[in-house]
Parts: sequence; C-alpha cells; structure tokens
Amino acid sequence: MSNGDGFRADWAQKDFYKELGVSKEATSDEIKKAYRKLARANHPDSNPDDAAKHDRFKAVAEAYDVIGDPEKRTKYDEMRSVYAGGFGGGFSGGGFPGGAGGFDLNDLLRERAGGGGGFGDMFGDLFGGGSRQGRGRRARAQKGADVDTSATISFTDAIDGVTVSLRLTADSACPDCKGTGGKPGTKPHVCPECEGAGFVVASAGGAFSINETCPRCGGRQLVYDEPCPTCHGSGRGVSARTIQARIPAGVKDGQRIRLRGKGAPGENGGPAGDLYVTVKVSPHRLFGRKDDNLTLDVPVSFDELTLGAEIRIPTLGGAPVTLKVPAGTPNGRTFRVRGRGAPKSDGSKGDLLATVEVQVPASVEGPAREAIETYRSAMSGRPLRTKLFEEA
Repeated sequence: MSNGDGFRADWAQKDFYKELGVSKEATSDEIKKAYRKLARANHPDSNPDDAAKHDRFKAVAEAYDVIGDPEKRTKYDEMRSVYAGGFGGGFSGGGFPGGAGGFDLNDLLRERAGGGGGFGDMFGDLFGGGSRQGRGRRARAQKGADVDTSATISFTDAIDGVTVSLRLTADSACPDCKGTGGKPGTKPHVCPECEGAGFVVASAGGAFSINETCPRCGGRQLVYDEPCPTCHGSGRGVSARTIQARIPAGVKDGQRIRLRGKGAPGENGGPAGDLYVTVKVSPHRLFGRKDDNLTLDVPVSFDELTLGAEIRIPTLGGAPVTLKVPAGTPNGRTFRVRGRGAPKSDGSKGDLLATVEVQVPASVEGPAREAIETYRSAMSGRPLRTKLFEEA
C-alpha cells in the first residue's frame, strides 16, 4: 500500500540496516561501502541465471535508497521508532491490528496535525518531499485518449495504398485555461477534500480501503475558487484538426488500422493517444476480392469453351494477360493467374482468380441460327438428362 507519495506501509517492518549488514549508527560512507559491495556481488548482469541474487539485489537497492539518503534515513528511523513503540502488531490490510480501536492506515497517512506534526506529514516528507499543503504538487502526465474514425476509399486505392485527409474532433484541454479548470489569471490552491493527493480513500468493506479519484478536483490535485467561464471548470474542450493518414496497400474492407500518436493530445506532458481508422472499401464494377486474391468473372461464348480459345483479360492496374481455355472447358471453371492479386503483408502478391461464364445471346438470326439448329439435330440423341431421372 502507498500513501500516494511513494511510502509503502510494509517498509515499517523492514530492517534496512540489517539488509546492508551495517549497524544503526553506521556512517554514510560505511553504508555506501556496504551497498556497493553487495550490489556488485548480486548484480543481475553478473548473475544472469541466479533468481535469488536478483531478488537480493533489489532488496539491497531498496534499502540503500532509504538509508543512503540522510533526510530519508532520519525519517525512516522516526518511523521505525513509532512502529516499534506503538504499533508492534504490524501493518495489515488497511489498518494497524495492534492499535486500539483498529486505526486505519489511510487515515493516519492523511492526517494533518495543526502545524504539521502528524503521521501523514512524517511519512509524506519521507517519501514525497513534504507536506502537501506546504508545497505545490505537479499533476502526473497522462496519455491522451484514443480516437476512432472511418475512411471510405476506392477499391483500387485499397490495393495500391493511398494517403487520405481526415478531419478529426477530439476531447482536449480547454484552450483558455489550458486544462486547469480555473479562470485565467487566477491562482489555484490545494484541493481541501483530497489535500492535494488527487484521490480520496473509500472503504471497500472490512479492514480494506481503496483509492478513488477525488470528486472535487478530478485528480488534478489543485482547485480554483473561480472556474473557467469557457469550460465551466471541467478543464476540457473540443479540438478540430485535419491530419494526413497513410492507408497501406492491400487493406481489406472493414480493417481497423492503428496510427500511433495521432489521437487526442496528452495532458501535463503526456504522450498523445492513438488513432484507429476503420477502412470502408467501395466495390469495383469488375473486380472482387477473396482474401489476398482478386476475382473476375470472364464472359465467354459456347464455342470458346467447346473448341478451346485464347482470350485476353484485364488485370487491376496492370497489363492484360492471355488466358488459354482448353477445349471442353466446363462453364464456371476458375483459372488462376499468379501474382496479379492484392499485396500481402510479406511484400508478395496474391493471385487473380478468373471464372469463365457462358453468355447466351438474347436472339440469334441468319446463318448463326441455322448453325445452332444443325448442332441441335446432330446432338439430339445425346441423353443429357438421363441421370436426373435415375437419381431422382
């Protein structure tokens, strides 16, 4: 558990002097010498496969971080003295089981005693640099929100890739108060409800408690007596901007593309969020798509399938190719033209799947009709539909 300033309650039960192998009266030089020796012996780089030494190195570093600093060491000694004298039962959950009435640790950490002599001040000074009221607190950096949008592109652009302009509106810091929520020109003060922590402690049942964002300051730690007239104290506004987004070649209809750092701007120096673009691809009048392959329906005549033929077919964005149709090809057969499909993630391309479809003329006159009637007479004895009745 932490009080928000870096203090961990379990440290009160740890003997950092013992961890470094020095006495409580050891000088700063003795502590530093002991730390360097132990750190060298247990460093992960020197013991890559020894998990026990890795843990030992962490414990040694933790101990030196506290008692290696004169100011922290003084406060640590005070804390240990308080723990040993009045709360020997130890810290557990959200309170001190050994204390009368079951004191809550969070209450103690938040306590502010008049001129600043409470437990909260002592522990806050130790790991957070002093009383919250006595020193300004800097709100932590926050990543900007992710933004969702969509873009409709042509079938050809989906295959080749394209750069599109996107008009975006997103939640951002108020342009007048810069996200503080206060009236420009006024000064803030520490939030009285959370005492500058940015969170409040709420009971979670039994001896446990949880931290929740302060409802008054919204986690900003500071409040203004006069709210910003533009955002009414929320600190939020709406920004509009136009960006250029690159849609990669081979994108599929409905695919969601992530553009890092193109979302809403961050707060307090935090990074921008990400932009997610859902791509909608308009259909092509000739070509279709199946995974990484393009599809094409090719109209052919009866005689071309019967006698065989060489026919030219188009490709998307490339030169036409010649398709060799063998004699006796059934209607609906699909031919594969390799490397004329959509781009793949590995840089290669899928194939073009060309399906032949017989086109029946609406009417036939003259010599063509006579030829077809002659063909009918010649084939009249062929039992094409016999199996239909046999299997029915």
